[in-house]
Amino acid sequence: MTQRGRFITLEGVDGAGKSTHIAWLVETLRARGLEVVSTREPGGTPLGEKLRELVLNEPMGLDTETLLMFAARTEHLRQVIAPALARGAWVVCDRYTDATYAYQGGGRELGAARIAVLEQWMQPPLAPDRTWLFDVPLEVARARMTAARTPDRFEREQQAFFERTRAAYQARAGADAARIHVIDASQSLEQVRAALAADVEAFLREAGVPAASAA
Repeated sequence: MTQRGRFITLEGVDGAGKSTHIAWLVETLRARGLEVVSTREPGGTPLGEKLRELVLNEPMGLDTETLLMFAARTEHLRQVIAPALARGAWVVCDRYTDATYAYQGGGRELGAARIAVLEQWMQPPLAPDRTWLFDVPLEVARARMTAARTPDRFEREQQAFFERTRAAYQARAGADAARIHVIDASQSLEQVRAALAADVEAFLREAGVPAASAA
């Protein structure tokens, strides 16, 4: 029987810097002989990418936004994540359900209860095996976003929105510290990478992946 793969997610407010480390993480895992599927939310499928464009750029009500997030996730799970894990691949996903609790539940103040109902209804009980939450002071995150591309409608939100989003992320990390490991993303790129690398190695050992061979 094929051993189930591992499901890894990276989370954080816009500007936290998590996307900088995704390619490195994927290559690190592949270098250990693992099949790795790199994907993102919202998105990950042709339909999901179309829904992503709508969610990020079109004005809409909160209920519509939340339902579209879960619609994209349902297809993502069915077409990409679940099949990959079943064949033994490791999945690295840029955001997952924690982001919905943080952004829609916290930032937009929908609350966790209604999101939990949708989570139970629309997706199987498939939690990530490890989540790295890149946490950064909001002034640093905002400065990084200012230097980036044209902002989407989430990135254009006010400070209070991101304060609520960050607080929701921190609350989830506090409630599930075994799964969600917090990375201090306010440090230099080298320091963040070193902290992440150490935790990745510990996770690989836990998963029984052989150590990297000496060069």
